[in-house]
Amino acid sequence: MAHYLFNFVNGEAAQRPARREQAAGFLRVRMWGIEADEPHRDALAPGDLILIYLAEPERAFIGRAELGSAVREWTPPEAQMYRGDSTGGVMLAQVEEWDPPVPMNSVLPRIDPAGSNPYVQANANAGFRTGVIRITAHEYETVLAVRVEHVASVLGESPTR
Repeated sequence: MAHYLFNFVNGEAAQRPARREQAAGFLRVRMWGIEADEPHRDALAPGDLILIYLAEPERAFIGRAELGSAVREWTPPEAQMYRGDSTGGVMLAQVEEWDPPVPMNSVLPRIDPAGSNPYVQANANAGFRTGVIRITAHEYETVLAVRVEHVASVLGESPTR
């Protein structure tokens, strides 16, 4: 089982609510488009775990899922249901849509506390260069832990309650 970040970069910056709603729509239909030139396209497999990330200007995690399929072309009924431009992608299972989203600036200090990993810092500051990014199990689990703390703080509760 591998871990990935699916980087949602579509849409105009001025369309922030629409961008989040579009990404959430893909989660709701349990389909995520994967372009033919994605570096990790052929490695994606059922059971892999993914985080859904909204790129700038939001810079926030909005959900997670398990891959229900490898990358494939959409069937005609799937193509009608999918509201994106991709002609294929992956099916999602065990989908969680997060509200509130988890800001990257809450996660980054836990993944790279010293701010010394140039790869992590460059991606966090300049944005990810691709739509599918392989991450470590530690990075995945860190985002989940920060989410629990973030939700608790928004609700005014202790994360251990």
